[in-house]
Amino acid sequence: MTSSSLAMLFSHPALWRGGDCAPEPDALPTGFSALDAVLPGGGWPGNALTEIVLAREGIGELRLALPALAQLTRTGRDVVWVAPPYTPHAPALAAAGIAMHRLALVHCRNASEALWAFDQALRAPECGAAFAWLPEHDERVLRRLAVAAREGRTWGVLWRRPGVRAKAIAAPLRLALDGRDAQLVVSVLKRRGAELAQPVHIDLASRWSTAPAGTSSHAALLSPSRPSARPPDRRTSAGHALASAETSKRRLGSMN
Repeated sequence: MTSSSLAMLFSHPALWRGGDCAPEPDALPTGFSALDAVLPGGGWPGNALTEIVLAREGIGELRLALPALAQLTRTGRDVVWVAPPYTPHAPALAAAGIAMHRLALVHCRNASEALWAFDQALRAPECGAAFAWLPEHDERVLRRLAVAAREGRTWGVLWRRPGVRAKAIAAPLRLALDGRDAQLVVSVLKRRGAELAQPVHIDLASRWSTAPAGTSSHAALLSPSRPSARPPDRRTSAGHALASAETSKRRLGSMN
């Protein structure tokens, strides 16, 4: 085979080499060029699971996802958060560009309901992104969630809180987050491609330089003073849904 033939073969979009990242046609740009540069397709996988492991909370972890979430809601896709540990601060999310009527919060009575809601959100065609804060580590369950994300063409994120054992083999992208010197340190634990030896340092303050009045930099998105264990079953004036698992089933069921 001639060198020109090899060059044509290697340039084919369906072919990737072990030292490179695999093609990711449905990737969502993260909004951070340094992170996009090391992710397959240049962004978040738009039809797969991502596992994000936190060294500790309140380091700006959700701000990493805001640009992609804002883009999804602007294009008419829904965003579903299942069992968030704290109450999101709606004004900060709106200020970040998220269309609040596209954001649904699902509060559940137990882990089984949370898994069911996450699975349904991943499969819903209107859902562009589904986030869940779950301790689940049964690989059979995680494989089912990975299939749901692929079939629903949804960006699914499994957030791992500090102390939760985490290693979702079914997730093609796994990240570990830590805070250091006012920066978010992103370690790529797994990606479709070669290993990444060095973490990516992201200066969130340069992008999110302001927060709504009355909020600190770490509290701008989640308020730890109001855990979501017993949420009210009503819609807030901010426009996002606070629902029980039963109400969530009706809404998510209508999305399929």
